[in-house]
Amino acid sequence: MADEKIAKIPYSLNSKAVADATKFWLNKRGVTLEEIAELVMFLQQKYYPNLTMDECIHNVEMVLSKREVQNAVLTGIQLDVLAEEGKLFSPLQDMIENDEGLYGVDEILAFSIVNVYGSIGFTNYGYVDKLKPGVLKRLNDKSTGQIHTYLDDIVGAVAAAASSRIAHRKQAEREIELELPHTPEDREEAARKLAEYDDTPE
Repeated sequence: MADEKIAKIPYSLNSKAVADATKFWLNKRGVTLEEIAELVMFLQQKYYPNLTMDECIHNVEMVLSKREVQNAVLTGIQLDVLAEEGKLFSPLQDMIENDEGLYGVDEILAFSIVNVYGSIGFTNYGYVDKLKPGVLKRLNDKSTGQIHTYLDDIVGAVAAAASSRIAHRKQAEREIELELPHTPEDREEAARKLAEYDDTPE
């Protein structure tokens, strides 16, 4: 019957839509993977002189494939955009609009990204957050009219996490080269390799 209540379809997360939205909004806010990768290179090149930009980009992509990271990116950018449009309630509107020094929620959100690849990411994050090289300098330019209170911390955190991922993998490579006991740090990567092995014809 027409007047019968239509049963509400239970919510189901669309993982691809979340991943696509993350890339879309980073691009829309003027941040490229290459710019984030340049921060990774800045952080890691002195430790790994043979590090390539392709490696840096790959590790940024791997960080951005994590659901916790996607959630942080989408949440932070949404708050920046709403602040730009003046759609937040005061005093939150004023705090985000002016990047208030005592407002630290943007950094707390960034910590959820930094944590993805272990505690060494905190050192990397603190370093780029203080120096603000590359894209971070542009995102902190208040004269553009854009608000990036959350985005600058998010970008720095993604670069820090990618740097941590590289450090873990370089350590694993050394252990393998020296034939030392080694356990894969990345369970997802280990699972993928196991699946490839299982699919190999006997």
